Amino acid sequence: MIAVEGLDKWFGGIHAVRDVSLSIGRNTITGLIGPNGAGKSTLFNVIAGLYPPTAGRVMLDGRDVTGLAPHELFRRGLLRTFQLAQEFHSLPVRENLMMVPAFQPGENLFNAWFRPARVTAHEAELRDKADEVLEFLTLSHLANERAENLSGGQKKLLELGRTMMVDAKIVFLDEVGAGVNRTLLGTIAEVIQRLRQERGYTFCVIEHDMDFIARLCDPVIVMAEGAVLAEGTSEEIMADEAVIEAYLGTGSRHARPKSVDASGPGPGPGHQAPA
Repeated sequence: MIAVEGLDKWFGGIHAVRDVSLSIGRNTITGLIGPNGAGKSTLFNVIAGLYPPTAGRVMLDGRDVTGLAPHELFRRGLLRTFQLAQEFHSLPVRENLMMVPAFQPGENLFNAWFRPARVTAHEAELRDKADEVLEFLTLSHLANERAENLSGGQKKLLELGRTMMVDAKIVFLDEVGAGVNRTLLGTIAEVIQRLRQERGYTFCVIEHDMDFIARLCDPVIVMAEGAVLAEGTSEEIMADEAVIEAYLGTGSRHARPKSVDASGPGPGPGHQAPA
């Protein structure tokens, strides 16, 4: 689904992503882990069009999409979520979902004035679809709640729901478990698995919780200092001497990375990249 070839990203004198080449298979859940400052979010941002690459290219479903803007990639089925949920705070949960699809008839002033029946019919279709998504996410009871009142985990579920309102091909999830309690994290994991199994989604997940990664992801890609360090199953990664060294700064074979936050050696070269 995604092929990244020789990707580099510089911010002035900071080499945040260094000659990264990797692939993300169709209908997989790929984990992306690494110490703080390893370049993970910067790589996501380049692939998703927030930053243009300094060198290299990105292929989506066999097509070169290097340097396309986020809204152009959105139309091609590539979506990205953020560590901090980006909901419309003052809108109800249902309307947060209904806002997602592009080119709605009601966005056109002519339609709003002279074709109100068309606008009303389309909004009814969107409302029905949003209600189906909320039922899938077990959030139906919050349909009319303002999004700002949701818990952190519920907001992450809402972000997943927004990807379901369009024909997503691949979704990049940046720290989907950040600030989420264990119960809701389990629910999020189940939703991700169902979206892959039932709707054919492809995911790439940045996450600090190694148990979450081990439960969901195969393969797992490790980054350190802006480059790909290792790739394999979660079991192989947790036993990899180079990965343990990158996380803990020690060669102990009996240690395993539990959390990037807890065990990371500190900011790397990509840490100072601008927002």
